Amino acid sequence: QAQLAESGGGLVHAGDSLRLSCAGSNDDFNSYVVAWFRQCPGKEREIVAAITWNGDTTLYGDFVEGRFKISRHNAALTVFLQMERLRPEDTAVYYCAADPHSISPKSAIDKYLYWGQGTQVTVSS
Repeated sequence: QAQLAESGGGLVHAGDSLRLSCAGSNDDFNSYVVAWFRQCPGKEREIVAAITWNGDTTLYGDFVEGRFKISRHNAALTVFLQMERLRPEDTAVYYCAADPHSISPKSAIDKYLYWGQGTQVTVSS
């Protein structure tokens, strides 16, 4: 079982950048597909990005439009989400999640068994 901890959220202005980090609790984390989801106010949770254990394959939500990049540093048990050109509509709680079974990254929420507590990102206009 893995425990996940997000960090890096905060209040920024439109057009700014932010990097989120997701720290895993043990080496098993390095074998999991890891994703970032977000939940905007009044909306359902949606996929932001996901990455395979070795970083070879990634998946992004349609709204990303090339502004975000997911990466991982397995030696540090950490997955990052670099967000550029942030918009007010990116305001959300961002969650890290791990899928211990899949080989390729999935967008379906029910594939992810382990979740962090979330980190708030607020983008002002």
